[in-house]
Amino acid sequence: MLTQIVRPMVRTQVRLLANCHSTRLTLIHTIAKWLGFLGVKAEVTELDASLDKKISISLTVEKPESCENQDWQKIVDGVKQEENQNNSPELTITEPIQNMTTKQQGKLQRLIAYVIQAGEPDREVKWEEIYPNLQQLGLDEKILQGIRSAIRIPQSIDLLVEELEPDVAAIALPLAMNIALFDRRVNSSEDYALSSLLQVMKQPTTVDKNVHKKTFKHKLYWLLTSVIPRY
Repeated sequence: MLTQIVRPMVRTQVRLLANCHSTRLTLIHTIAKWLGFLGVKAEVTELDASLDKKISISLTVEKPESCENQDWQKIVDGVKQEENQNNSPELTITEPIQNMTTKQQGKLQRLIAYVIQAGEPDREVKWEEIYPNLQQLGLDEKILQGIRSAIRIPQSIDLLVEELEPDVAAIALPLAMNIALFDRRVNSSEDYALSSLLQVMKQPTTVDKNVHKKTFKHKLYWLLTSVIPRY
């Protein structure tokens, strides 16, 4: 599974980074390598360390290998349009979900509910236990209450991924990975759910000419900040 392969590799590279002599150059190459695993060719253009133990990074990213030319051009045009307007709102991690239709949000809630159920196959899910962890993922209360309702009904991942849009799967996958790793392990049912979402993401998407201009930057932001799941 993806996390079982990537996490030990990342952990090893971080340990080597901590003990190397040319930390800055090695980190630049490491970041580019990590994104390369995803088929993204990136160059680190700025890298600075602050007093609060955080590292700020600026990247130049080329078209990913799996991205269609027309999709990438729309992303570039959308970002340029916002830059020219100089009034882009602050990004929030929940914005891609808020931009979903009600039907898409409902499907996302049921997908998350399934992953939660899959993580507790031998006992009933206790909402008061899972709720604080879901809050840490940045989900708003409306989405959380929808997940709570969906947990009460047995969900089927095979039915949920039928006719699931790749864009929704792209948002659901990092959330599902985080949830699956709440207990530091991934069982076979969780693994199957993650693999199913990944397969949906590989499907070609239909380009919508009327997509709101904010969508480009918000989707890009969501995907880049969700590459390595939190736990």
